[in-house]
Amino acid sequence: MAVCYISGIGFGPSPTVQYSPNRTIPFSSNQITTAALPRTKALSCFHHATTSVQPIFSFHCKTRTHFPFRPPLPASNISSAMSSGYVQEDLPPALDSTSDLPPIFDGTTRLYISYTCPYAQRVWITRNCKGLQDKIKLVPIDLKNRPTWYKENVYPPNKVPALEHNNEVKGESLYLIKYIDSHFEGPSLFPDDPAKKQFADELLSYIDSFYKTVTSSFKGEGTEAGIAFDNIETALTKFEDGPFFLGQFSLVDIAYAPFIERFHPFLLEVKKYDITLGRPKLATWIEVPLDIALFLLWHCNFYKLQEDVPETFFLAFQLRVGNMIF
Repeated sequence: MAVCYISGIGFGPSPTVQYSPNRTIPFSSNQITTAALPRTKALSCFHHATTSVQPIFSFHCKTRTHFPFRPPLPASNISSAMSSGYVQEDLPPALDSTSDLPPIFDGTTRLYISYTCPYAQRVWITRNCKGLQDKIKLVPIDLKNRPTWYKENVYPPNKVPALEHNNEVKGESLYLIKYIDSHFEGPSLFPDDPAKKQFADELLSYIDSFYKTVTSSFKGEGTEAGIAFDNIETALTKFEDGPFFLGQFSLVDIAYAPFIERFHPFLLEVKKYDITLGRPKLATWIEVPLDIALFLLWHCNFYKLQEDVPETFFLAFQLRVGNMIF
């Protein structure tokens, strides 16, 4: 029998469903509940989320060692920017078409996100890196059942992420991660060194091309994405003072992490293409910097595959990315 591991975050004080063992999600006081389920029942969980328990999925290659939580990373791998982000935080439920308009433009800084949107996750990670959980309030939006007031009163493009700050609402994830880094307190996530700053701008400009190259390869064997990952490997060799794009952890890692975290297992499981083969720098980046970035968010191996279940993986990947590419 194909067995899946599925977990959920309980929203509110009394989750209606509990499995054991319970664990606490980083940056949240909510409890993670985990259960081993038959594949068919796990798939049913995708479609029967409640307001009390929200399934959240994360995928990792079977070749990697699985932990309910990855062990603490060495202090040498974690900059002061990351250590500042560890606080307890309750994750609110997503607002849908039945939800009331929050009291916008009342002086509260709000970050409108979807928990599963990779673009929103960039900004969410940045917020947490800078330790701004008490300064920037999360307002999750249900993208499949969006409240009409979000488009009419908050952000006319009707997308996430969006940041309400100083009586204005701004959008676009790459702009927002730079905006938060420069307009809020906390450790800087953008380099002062001119060479690193120039290279950071180049990498951030390249990311759309990288995304299009990789996703267009999904229609073929997947190997067409090789040139894009070769470029990433080359970029990771430029600075030797750390395993990150700029040596030290930065907004560049945050910008790429939510996408490579999806592409790696998808290409391996569905296309049988391992992006780390022949790319040692990328392999290290996936094992260390990527884990740091995602740990700041929700990196807890919520979903693990015990056997080859490509149809389950494919469906889960679609759900994870919000059908943004299929």
